[in-house]
Amino acid sequence: METKTNAMRMLDKHRVQYKYYTYDATQAISGIEVATALGQNPKQVFKTLVTVGKSKQHYVFMIPVAEELDLKKAAIAAEEKSIEMVKSKELLGLTGYIHGGCSPLGMKKVFPTFVDDTATNFETIIFSAGKIGMQIETSLEGIRQIIPLKVASLTV
Repeated sequence: METKTNAMRMLDKHRVQYKYYTYDATQAISGIEVATALGQNPKQVFKTLVTVGKSKQHYVFMIPVAEELDLKKAAIAAEEKSIEMVKSKELLGLTGYIHGGCSPLGMKKVFPTFVDDTATNFETIIFSAGKIGMQIETSLEGIRQIIPLKVASLTV
């Protein structure tokens, strides 16, 4: 096994069961390509998006890889006037992760985190393990054991 990521260490620490997958990051760039490379349903594979609200508070949103975050729905879920995406160059300093390898688990700081309500259609969801080329599969309850997680309608 490759070196464990912060996200995997968090799951281990909380004794949460998970599977991990690796893929050739040179062949799979987009989330849909990652889902295809893993032979998984794109509706079950989630991307992690980091945002900032008008209040300057940061939020994390997990949505299916083929979908787009609805910023108005995100703002409503976070009880903010407005929300915008964090710039890629700010991501590493803020979360400890780079664009394309951002996991909601194991960030430098725990941010309010929301998952799209479609995640409840699956026993488990798949998301970044915190490194490009690695994904984790676990349940929403498993994630909730590590970070506060709210379910909301988040996509366009």
